[in-house]
Amino acid sequence: MPLDPHLLAVFTATTIVALVTPGPDMLFVLGCGVRGGARAGLLATLGVITGDALYVVAAAAGLSVLLTAFPVVFTVLRLAGAAYLILLGVQMFRNRGKEQAGGAGGMTGRRAYLNGVVSAAANPQTFTFMVAFLPQFIDPGAGPVWLQFALLGAVLIVLEFAADATVGVLAGRIGGWLRTRRAVRRRLDAATGTLFIGLGVGLAAQR
Repeated sequence: MPLDPHLLAVFTATTIVALVTPGPDMLFVLGCGVRGGARAGLLATLGVITGDALYVVAAAAGLSVLLTAFPVVFTVLRLAGAAYLILLGVQMFRNRGKEQAGGAGGMTGRRAYLNGVVSAAANPQTFTFMVAFLPQFIDPGAGPVWLQFALLGAVLIVLEFAADATVGVLAGRIGGWLRTRRAVRRRLDAATGTLFIGLGVGLAAQR
């Protein structure tokens, strides 16, 4: 077996504990679900997972060494992602309470997915987690390191999908009921806009 069973069990338990603690990705999915419905929450989760998978592949392929040597790449990604999240928040404020083309709250499935990819890929914490956390559960004597890294990354992605998708779908169901009231919908859009702006500011402030 390419993974040590004991290390895998500890990794799984530790990851579950980390995932149930709300982080930027979960809050992003929550905002998409509240504003766009259960489908938008689910597709936002798929977008986040796609962004995380890109980091897993890069780390397993050894690209983490190259990317670490050029931190300016992550600075550019971080600032671009922060600006994008802030822009989304501002747009929600400007259009709060309005019915828009593309479904509930104007959050189409495609837009939710792409926003999720950008949100995850622009978050340097994801990369830090991959290169600092996963190697602690790798046993060089158990099999190829790259394969162990890829398998642990796959376990992480499956667990993250389960956690974030649950949040996104539940938020979508609750948000769908609340959006039937125009005054409440305006407040929901304002709250979601504030959330996205806060995520963007927090991402820009990271070092």
